[in-house]
Amino acid sequence: MKLVRYGPSGREQPGLIDAQGRLRSLRGVVNDIGPEVYGAKGQRALRKLDVETLPRVAGQPRLGVPFVGIGKFIAIGLNYRDHAAEAKQAIPTEPIVFNKWTTCITGPFDAIEHPPHSTRMDWEVELGVVIGREARYVGVAEALGFVAGYCTVHDVSERQFQFERGSQWDKSKGLDSFGPVGPWLVTADEVPEPQALALHLDVNGERMQSGHTRDMIFSVAQIVSYLSHFMTLRPGDLIATGTPPGVGMGKQPPRYLRPGDVVALEVQGLGAQRQVVVASKHKVAADAEKLVPSTRA
Repeated sequence: MKLVRYGPSGREQPGLIDAQGRLRSLRGVVNDIGPEVYGAKGQRALRKLDVETLPRVAGQPRLGVPFVGIGKFIAIGLNYRDHAAEAKQAIPTEPIVFNKWTTCITGPFDAIEHPPHSTRMDWEVELGVVIGREARYVGVAEALGFVAGYCTVHDVSERQFQFERGSQWDKSKGLDSFGPVGPWLVTADEVPEPQALALHLDVNGERMQSGHTRDMIFSVAQIVSYLSHFMTLRPGDLIATGTPPGVGMGKQPPRYLRPGDVVALEVQGLGAQRQVVVASKHKVAADAEKLVPSTRA
């Protein structure tokens, strides 16, 4: 199943995409696309529906984040060897773990805000993994059984904040609008092998990233197992599993996103995203200039 949420921001309705790619409403069937819906029991109930009887949604409404209940947005760094090389970083011997704040999450076609103090805003297409049931100290062999589904994630990053502002990855990854998710939550039964997915990203129509999840250093199963030994994973937790090579900081010369740029990305079978970069309406406060310089590259 491909589960979606559609409508204006803050007023999204639940829906699904049928076999012909048409949007159908789940209003009146479920309240929202939450853990009780994309968990195992909820999925079983949805599969009993006659999809053809569900109302079709007219037009092309905005698609929001395809599910709710995201308690944690966890990300894995340098999980493709070629990306680690272009970042001039050592190949990790354990997964590199950081957080993206849940306030960064937006819909797949919503604008990306260029922060007023950003100079090196970068792109990263990633496979997203959605947890379906509580996981603690699980083995690799059983780890995929805790996955509800998969989605496309854009891990927008600010490289100066990441590498030159105290080496705190979290603050470079979680700015508002830096986490587009969707368009769909594809249930795990439709993705039997998460290490068999192509992914790519374009900027202004030019192909920047082209990769494949078979090239991940740590597989989805290894990542879920690993994380479960350091935290309790709960239904709705979202994991971004790393990006292939081709990011802006790896270009010669480096290339970064500016207002007006258009980013398009896709993970095979999980749907495409498209965002326009827009200038922030905010300014750095005068009394914060020394702490948060607003210089531009």
